[in-house]
Parts: sequence; structure tokens; C-alpha cells
Amino acid sequence: MSGFSADWLALREPYDLRARNSTVLDAVTAFFERRTSLNVVDLACGTGSTLRAISPRLPARQSWTLMDNDLDLLARAASAPPKPGIAVTAVPLDLNQQLEAAFEGKVDLVTTSALLDLVSEAWLHRLAVAVTDSSIPFYAALSYDGRVTFTPPDPFDAAIARSVDAHQHTDKGFGPALGPAAADFALTRFEALGYSAIPGVSDWAMGPEDRDLQTELLGGWAMAAHDIGTLSGEDIRAWWTRRRAMVAAGRSALLVGHIDFFATPSATR
Repeated sequence: MSGFSADWLALREPYDLRARNSTVLDAVTAFFERRTSLNVVDLACGTGSTLRAISPRLPARQSWTLMDNDLDLLARAASAPPKPGIAVTAVPLDLNQQLEAAFEGKVDLVTTSALLDLVSEAWLHRLAVAVTDSSIPFYAALSYDGRVTFTPPDPFDAAIARSVDAHQHTDKGFGPALGPAAADFALTRFEALGYSAIPGVSDWAMGPEDRDLQTELLGGWAMAAHDIGTLSGEDIRAWWTRRRAMVAAGRSALLVGHIDFFATPSATR
């Protein structure tokens, strides 16, 4: 599953990298510090941002299996391993229909980024069961949690944000999505299944200089609000025009909340 363009993924990757929670990443590093090699499965890999972000923190010899149903993104992800000693295998996989196949063979770590808020409660439960049944550590990054701060404020910000959250709950290919509730649901599920988890915030913080990402994101939110239909097209266009002018003038800042966590079998902690 991906559904995102390579251009969008490239635009957001530096912000994702900066946002990843250092305490959670330190926990991943510490868990594997005595290992000399590691087999990693990355779900919904996109162009391979998780591989690039965390491989420097893991043992020298790594074998990554990258999974996505977008063949173009998958090819990009597998084209250039970030350093010697890392083997990369690209596997086309429909994670909705074939999720359990992702855990066949020897797997030491499962990772994913910016996926959990797009999936349904039933699918996320399936994932948690599949991971915990095999006692595999699980690192999930950058799940949107619904916190948004606009600077300076606009009278329609709150209404747009509500529409965005409503859109987040629509079907993204896995059934009705959990959207902002995903991280809390995942943490509860993993803990109920006998895992311990270390969570942390991983917020995007965009300042006035971050015009390209703000413009792309706010434009996408205007489209999402239009799709939901609780606001008039005139109000959405007026909000988008005002926001776009603020961005262009270098007067706009935006914070978008995300959650990371690292979950491990409690008996191994």
C-alpha cells in the first residue's frame, strides 16, 4: 500500500527525519546493540525512508525486506542501499490481503512509517496479532494524532481541521481508517497482547521558511475538506486563499502532531 507520489514522499522525508522521536530511536538502538546482524521487514516502504532513517543506528550487517504494492516506489526504494553491508530485497505485497505473508521467514524487526493512521481497527488488530504471535519487536513512526497548530490563526482553521480528521477516518484501502486514533489504539493492542511500548511525539514543525511543504499540505487539506462537504466551497476557497498568502509572505508556521513507538515482548525487556 502506498497511494502517495514519489514527489510528495521526497518533499516530506527531511521533515520526517527531523521529527522522528530520539528517545524511541534510542530504544530501538539499545534493543539491538549486541546483535551483529539483523533481518528487518518494512511495511508500506514507499521510497525507503525508514531504511534510510534508522539503518545507521542498527548493526553493521542488515537485510531489509521492503514491502509495498506500488511497484514504482518499490523500485526506487530498492535501487540504492544506504551503505555497504545492507542487503535490500523488494517484495510487491498487498498488505490488506496478504499481511500475514510479511512475517514468513526469519524476522528480527518490523518497521513502518506513516501507515497506521491509514488503516482500520480490524487491520491494525491483525497486524498486532501477527507481530506478537511471532514475538517480533515493532517500530512504528509518524502516525498522525490530530494535533494541529496554525500560526497565525484563521477563523476557519478549526473547521478545516475537523474536516481533515473526518477525512482521515475514510477508507484508505483497509476499511474505515483509525486516523488520529491509530497510535493510541495500537499501543493499547500491543500492551494487551503482552508487549511493552515506548512512545514519543514526532511532530512536524514547519516555520515560515518551509513554504513548499506547507503549501502542499494545506492544499491537500482544502481538498479533503471539500471531499467531506461540511463546509461550503466558498468558505474553503477563502480559507485556502488566506493561508496560501500567509505562506507566500513568510508569515505562516504549522505544527502537525505525530506519534512514534517501539513495542517489544515484555519477557525480553
